[in-house]
Amino acid sequence: MTDAPAPAPVLVEVLGPLRLLVDGAPAAVRGAKRRAAFGLLALAEGRTVTVDALVDALWPDEVPESGRQALHSVVSRLRGDLGPAAGRLETGPAGYRLALSPGELDLTRARRLLARARGIAGRDAGAAAALLREAHGLWRGPVLADLAHIAPVAASVEACAVLRREVTDALIATAVTAGEAEEVCGLAAASVAEDPLREPAVLLLMRALAATGQAPEALRVGRDYRSRLADEAGLDPTPALAELEREVAGGASGPVPARSRPRPVPATRLLGRAGEIAAVHRLLATERLVTVVGPGGVGKTRLAAEIAARTAGTPTVLPLAAVTDPVAVPHALAAALGLTVSSGDLLAACLAVLGDGEGLLVVDNCEHLLDAARDLVGEVLAACPRLSVLATSRERLGLAAEHSFRLVPLPLPGPGQDPAGVASVALFLDRARRVRPLTADGGDLDVVADIVRRLDGMPLAIELAAGRLSGFALPDLRDRLDRALDLLGGGAPAADARHRTLRDTVRWSYELLGADEQRLFRALSVFVDGTDVTTAERLATDLGLTGDPGGLLAHLVDASVLDADLSDGTRYRMLSTLRAFGRDRLAAAGEEADAAGHLVRWAVDLLGWVGRTLATADEPRADAVLRREMANLRAAWRTARDRGDVDAAAAMVGGLFDAVAYRDLLELRGWAEELAEDPALPGRAGAALALGIAAEAAYHRGDHASAEHRALAGLGLASGGDRLGAWACRSVLAVVALARGDLPRVVELSLAAAAAAPPGRENLGLAALATAYAGDLGTAREVNERGLAAARSPSMLAWGAYVAGEIESLAGERDAAEDRYRRAVELGRNSGATFLVAIAAVGLQTVRAAGGRTTEALAGYREVVDAFAGTGNWTHLWATLRDLARLLRSVGDGPTAAVLEAAADAAPDAPADARRTPGPPPPAGLPGRDAVLDLARAAIDAALARA
Repeated sequence: MTDAPAPAPVLVEVLGPLRLLVDGAPAAVRGAKRRAAFGLLALAEGRTVTVDALVDALWPDEVPESGRQALHSVVSRLRGDLGPAAGRLETGPAGYRLALSPGELDLTRARRLLARARGIAGRDAGAAAALLREAHGLWRGPVLADLAHIAPVAASVEACAVLRREVTDALIATAVTAGEAEEVCGLAAASVAEDPLREPAVLLLMRALAATGQAPEALRVGRDYRSRLADEAGLDPTPALAELEREVAGGASGPVPARSRPRPVPATRLLGRAGEIAAVHRLLATERLVTVVGPGGVGKTRLAAEIAARTAGTPTVLPLAAVTDPVAVPHALAAALGLTVSSGDLLAACLAVLGDGEGLLVVDNCEHLLDAARDLVGEVLAACPRLSVLATSRERLGLAAEHSFRLVPLPLPGPGQDPAGVASVALFLDRARRVRPLTADGGDLDVVADIVRRLDGMPLAIELAAGRLSGFALPDLRDRLDRALDLLGGGAPAADARHRTLRDTVRWSYELLGADEQRLFRALSVFVDGTDVTTAERLATDLGLTGDPGGLLAHLVDASVLDADLSDGTRYRMLSTLRAFGRDRLAAAGEEADAAGHLVRWAVDLLGWVGRTLATADEPRADAVLRREMANLRAAWRTARDRGDVDAAAAMVGGLFDAVAYRDLLELRGWAEELAEDPALPGRAGAALALGIAAEAAYHRGDHASAEHRALAGLGLASGGDRLGAWACRSVLAVVALARGDLPRVVELSLAAAAAAPPGRENLGLAALATAYAGDLGTAREVNERGLAAARSPSMLAWGAYVAGEIESLAGERDAAEDRYRRAVELGRNSGATFLVAIAAVGLQTVRAAGGRTTEALAGYREVVDAFAGTGNWTHLWATLRDLARLLRSVGDGPTAAVLEAAADAAPDAPADARRTPGPPPPAGLPGRDAVLDLARAAIDAALARA
């Protein structure tokens, strides 16, 4: 029996008239129904299209008596059109699928080319522009013009138009950056002609013109746009236009320099809020703190995003919706600033980054963390005198400097007023057209006006209602509002009525779901930052739901109670208000304990996987997952602690050894140390391992005594045969011994730890390091090679490369040492092991200094000192400063070297220095740590200036 031949190669093109090539030759798809079915299957990009969806699309007005048989006939004839590629059209239990590889559909190719170009634009604008030209050339004319009357095709056509704008904008921007502006001036002008009120297109045209020496024409384009926007829309441009006009007038023609943090860009147009935007901008010009207050769903977050997007400079946006623990607020601010702090005062580090410069901090969704948000904003106002703060909350923060701005619902159509010109109607129509084509005029406009009146002009309520047009005609939607929502209230105050209106709108969407969908919605509400598709489907299965998990999730997305983020795989998220509603429903159904249990078990399973995978070649993926899921893990940790579930907490911490030892995730170290202080921990499963990890956390913050105490306590608990716990505790005792300079003890403990090490891990590197420091380089090399043979993960390989670098450095083999250090830095960066990157970078500078490359070493030390100072890791910062002192002494700065060495000798968290002969006791009056850093930086700068 022979295998069936593989289907012939195909090329499907939808970015223009529908076109099919089979085995390189054009193939005609005949008949309107067949072309429509083929277009829908192609636009699905390899996903299954259900039978019902195809039937509804092909026969929108009246389905034949036997719709499925009619569809089967269409598909059968379509297979005939495909000829030798007929096998590409697959039949499944739910519907049909057109099997295409990414290169066989022009739409998928365009998306991939855009993504690749964005990924390399920062380092190779010319290559990015070439990719974008290829993507832009895939459009051959109006997209599927003969099929645009079909509702789902029309929605995809609009999505293709958005993609083409993104490709065009990216092509113009990268070409200007690459010095190829002349080639895109015409394209930029055409882009503005297509949408004269789209500001990004105008700014790109101005940049292209300025880059080709046409500054006067660029300024004219800006003036024309400003006038056109005022005349046609009654709006002012964003500050970006004025900023660009100043650049062009001053002679700048290149791209705006890259910012360290991306400027927030709202995903949709904000309708009907021009007056509010202007009012808040005026307030921020004179007030330090403005809080936008109002009921949930009124659009506070969206308004703040628009104001941030129109603010000069790069505002910092701190979203608190996914933060559930007040203690985590500074961590969220650090993440918003792109700041890594692995020890020390986190908030102080954030305030130092914000500094005394002008700017705007947006603190969004404060109401559930009111005390923590008030404290944070108070600290910011006190420490950053030129910074303004824009907060959003359902109530005031309660600070003396606060000026509140109440955001009310959108205006409603009045008697005799044309509804088309009213913002609430415009919002409904805009969102409705994203669901299906809608031409609202005459009587339809009156129906829409009635709907938005019944929704009290609440933006979230309007958007949810518009989303239901996928299943209802306008009159049917209006009629169901009467039965499902009690919008007028019972004489309650206006603010309470608006709040009740929003909750009733959410409840209405919820009650339209089936029982299984409601159960899944409730269970998903405990995930504060959404879930990936695998987690969501597993949760549906664990709940014992009868429907297909994928189908249930898809319907929750269609019903607008879940949002599907497809930017990196599939991730489902809820609006914060919907999530709050889901938590309420959990309580009403008596399911809170079960849902909390699901969340904690998910966290235990995930961290178990992370712990195992960090010790494998797949470490970078585990690192990315760990960092992505921090908000959900934080909620699970606090849930486990609040429930007194010590076993779950110990299981969570048990997966964190590599995260605590080699990464900058200070919060995880705090979890381990919190658990170590729990009197209920001893005697529990995993207690020894948890104590070992807590000991590692204490070591990183320089508390060697606590590290030793916890490790010894854990070792005592592991005496009954817990190999993993014994391994972790002995590993920590070994690094503490190294910090104290007890080299024989390091070797003894490392060898004992290696005997119990889990697969993929190695401990011989530390023994090799101590052996090398003791002077036996030959044995050190042999021991390290044995350790490397057991290593599997990039970070373990990085550690082995670092140890090899230290050995070669001690042997005077500078070239070999530099090669090993560089390898350690590369592996550490690729795996997220930031601690290993830093210590290898220190070794690299010692090699450069020893080789007479003084300027390189000084500059490198400046980077390493700043890196360690930023993370607050003073144990290794002291070691770095000692190495720097040796270099400074060699270039003639003996006084500074003496101060740095004396300060290190006096510091309780400094490691022992086996290479320095002990001197007299440190003198009194040594500078504090901040002064030591200032001194070191000034000495480096002075030495570089002399060089």
